[in-house]
Amino acid sequence: MPAGFILEGDKTETRTEEVRLVAHIKAETDTTIAASPNVVYEFLADYSERHPRILTPNFSDYSVEEGGQGAGTVVRYRLRAGRERPYRMRVEEPERGSVITERDMDSSFTTTWELSPANGESTRVRVTVEWDGASGIAGIFERLFAPGGVRGVYSGVLENLKASVEGTS
Repeated sequence: MPAGFILEGDKTETRTEEVRLVAHIKAETDTTIAASPNVVYEFLADYSERHPRILTPNFSDYSVEEGGQGAGTVVRYRLRAGRERPYRMRVEEPERGSVITERDMDSSFTTTWELSPANGESTRVRVTVEWDGASGIAGIFERLFAPGGVRGVYSGVLENLKASVEGTS
């Protein structure tokens, strides 16, 4: 029987269902910083003073709404990566000392910072940015172009983090 048809007794009817295919989009980038994981983590978790200093010009209107240090912090900013949109992120520390997650309170947009020891007193920092993309033609273009744009933005953030932390440690 063709898809979209159901049989009920002697009656055949057509059922119209909207199928929305949403792609999960993911962009990752990483770097190694010549400082201990603890030093890097404390820098990243300071959303009031230090974290804003590593943001690239792609971020604007950054402000701390709640907290300012680690889990429970809520920050607001606008991010331009292709198109510009506002975010309101809640900070979580699922693995204190090694993982910080920022989740947008109005969408599926999530940024995860993962820290691991590397070569003695160095730290490997990986940033993963994920979200559920658009459907249809817009989704095709988003899947093709958005990961590269977002990766570029966060590569710049990691460069700033590296320069800031290595300059202070």
